[in-house]
Amino acid sequence: MDKDSVLLDAEDRMEKATASLDKDFGKLRTGRATTALVEGIKADYYGTPTPIEQMASVAVPDSRTLTIQPWDKGGIGPVEKALLKSDLGLTPINDGRIIRIVIPPLTEERRKELVKVARKYTEETKVAVRNIRRDANEAMKKLEKDKAITEDELKKAVDEVQKLTDKFIGDADKKCAAKEKEIMDI
Repeated sequence: MDKDSVLLDAEDRMEKATASLDKDFGKLRTGRATTALVEGIKADYYGTPTPIEQMASVAVPDSRTLTIQPWDKGGIGPVEKALLKSDLGLTPINDGRIIRIVIPPLTEERRKELVKVARKYTEETKVAVRNIRRDANEAMKKLEKDKAITEDELKKAVDEVQKLTDKFIGDADKKCAAKEKEIMDI
């Protein structure tokens, strides 16, 4: 490995960490319906845990309603059970063909809880980015020890890694601030 490949690897891993933050934020309920709410929820479909989006069409007919229409009528019960077991805190309404989820407006208390969760996700991302920085710096020090780079190049490389870290931590903070604003909007 050389200095450039260590930097590219660190940047790639940091991008993945912030992309994971986006995914986590997508699952946070903000009082608006979104298909991301049911992503990752698995229903027991003929003995196999299957993601809901692979066994039904998920739609958002309006800002407060989510509809789930299983392609197979036999999947409606397992989907409903999976939604009830999930940590969404929403009650599905089953009419035999379609499952509707009406998203109630958030209370002030619930909004504050969601902001805390968003901050926790952001902090986890920042820790991941800092761990990637540590790994990259250790790889750079190893390169210097193995005489692949000079001491000056090591200093420059460590500075570049720090700039990357600052950039991605700044991105995570911006995303968190935007999500907090979205959650607190009534």
